[in-house]
This record gives sequence, structure tokens and C-alpha cells, in this order.
Amino acid sequence: MDSKPSSFQFYNGVILYPVGFVLLIWIVYWIEIRFGVNFSPYGVKPQTALGLRGVFFSPFIHGSLSHLWHNTVPLFVLSTALFYFYHKIAWRVFFLIIILSGLGTWLIGRSAYHIGMSGVIYGLVSFLFFKGIRAKHYRLIALSLLIVFLYGGLVWGTLPVDEKVSWEGHLAGFISGTILGFCFRESVEKPPKYIWEAEDYNEDDDPFMRQFDKDGNFIEITEEIEEIEEEPVINYIYKEKDSNAES
Repeated sequence: MDSKPSSFQFYNGVILYPVGFVLLIWIVYWIEIRFGVNFSPYGVKPQTALGLRGVFFSPFIHGSLSHLWHNTVPLFVLSTALFYFYHKIAWRVFFLIIILSGLGTWLIGRSAYHIGMSGVIYGLVSFLFFKGIRAKHYRLIALSLLIVFLYGGLVWGTLPVDEKVSWEGHLAGFISGTILGFCFRESVEKPPKYIWEAEDYNEDDDPFMRQFDKDGNFIEITEEIEEIEEEPVINYIYKEKDSNAES
């Protein structure tokens, strides 16, 4: 089992978990092609009891090689960022996005089988963006800006611009990630604060600041110079010679 770091340090799961997700969706598609089966009926079928099973199965099912490929790279990149920057809550966030995006699709989706990892990808995009902005940590803010640069165009996928695309799944995933980005608060260790940033900081108690006077002069240096400028004092000790001592 991997020992997880305290903050922003690489561990094996950062690569192994995303690689496992990618391998899983490719293996499922390979089984469909190899054995001639169709897993699409295991996708989300909105407003039907049987369609609820798609909440758990649909992210790992893809309708074509192109569909699979377009989800592979974003899944790997975004899940890697999730497990590196938010390792304390990564698994919870990942599974909650799967569940919430699936349920959201089941509630608002058209009467069709909704499949693919796209909803989860949209959830990861929105979570990483909003959580990074709220965390007020310079690394996470930089990550949010990078997410916007790489995947900002995905926002158009939440609109009904293509009837062949499950925009409902995209929208449900985006909303799910946004909600989680605001729900998870204490998930990243705050950067260490300097002593003068503490709320109870008192300048008079600071050993360093006590070396300066009210005008900003370095007291120790001034005292040393004064000691050097003073003339040296020589003390003589007189001791009488003992008359009984042998010569």
C-alpha cells in the first residue's frame, strides 16, 4: 500500500490509479469488440428503474473507438492532477462524481442510453477549477488556470448543440464537480506561515526585532562599535614577595 505524502509530493498512486482507469475502459471496449457484445444497455436510461444501474456502469462503456480515445487523454490528465494535488480526498471525489453525474443524467436526460466517461471528465474539470480558486494556494490557483487553458472549451459541451452527444451527462458532471468543489473545504494543507503572519504576533516579543531601536538602527552593532572605541583598561595586581621562600 502506498504511503501518501503530507502535501504536494509524488507517490505511486498518482500514476498507477489513472493508468488503471484508462486500462479499465479500454479493456471493456476490447471485450465488446472481441466477443461481439454490446454493453450500451448497461448505460444510464433516464427515468427508468433498470436505467439506474448505468450510474455505476456507464462511465466505463463507450460506443466507438473515437469516443473512447477522446475520453482517454482527459481522464488520465485530470485524474493524475486529482490524485497529486488532492490525494486526501481523491477517491471520495472520484466516486462521488461518478454517482452524482450518473444520477443527474438519470434525472434530466433524454430517453436513450447515456454512456461514456465524459460526465466524469466534466466533473473533474469543474472540481479542479473551483476547488483550486477557493483553496487560495498559489499552486492550486495555477492548476485552475491551467485547467481553463486546456479544457475551458468543454463548457460548450454542456449545451444541446449536438443531438448525438449526451449534453445532459456533461451538464450533470459539471454541476456535480462544482458542488464538490465547494463542499470539500479542509483537503489541502495550508502553506507554513512565518512568525510575523500569526494573529497573536507581538513585535516586542520577537528576538529579531528587539535588535533594532525605534529608528530602525541595529542596536547590537552600535554597542559593539562603542565598546571598540573605548580605550582599554589595564589592571595591575601587586603581590609582596614571601621572605621565607627559598631562593
